[in-house]
Amino acid sequence: VQLQASGGGLVQAGGSLRLSCAVSTPTFGSYVKGWFRQAPGKEREFVAAISQNGGTTVYADSVKGRFTISRDNAKNTLYLQMNSLKPEDTAVYYCAAYNTKTGLSPVEIMYDYWGQGTLVTVSS
Repeated sequence: VQLQASGGGLVQAGGSLRLSCAVSTPTFGSYVKGWFRQAPGKEREFVAAISQNGGTTVYADSVKGRFTISRDNAKNTLYLQMNSLKPEDTAVYYCAAYNTKTGLSPVEIMYDYWGQGTLVTVSS
C-alpha cells in the first residue's frame, strides 16, 4: 500500500486548504485512514481519522469544527478539508492507513502505511 499526500501550501490565517492523499491499493475500502501532523520541534500528533465505510470519523479537539475528513472510494483518495486555519496549524501533514477488523483508532502506532507528508504553512 502506497500513500501520496498533496495539497499543502502557504495560506493566511482564516483561509482554507484541502489536502488529498492518493492510496494505491485495490482494497481501499478495507482500510481505516487518517491524518497526522508534525509541527516544527514537536512530536507528530493525530488530526482526524475515518472508518473503512466512511460512517465514523474522529477528530482531535484542536481541529474539531474546522477540519473535515472524507474519502472517495471510486478515486482511492482521502481528503482533509481545512477551514479557519490558524498559525498553530502550521505543520507537515501525513496521511496514514491500517487494515483492521476492530474499530477506528487515533493511535499512531496502529497505522502501518504512511505517506511522505505535505507542508502546510499558515501565516498570521
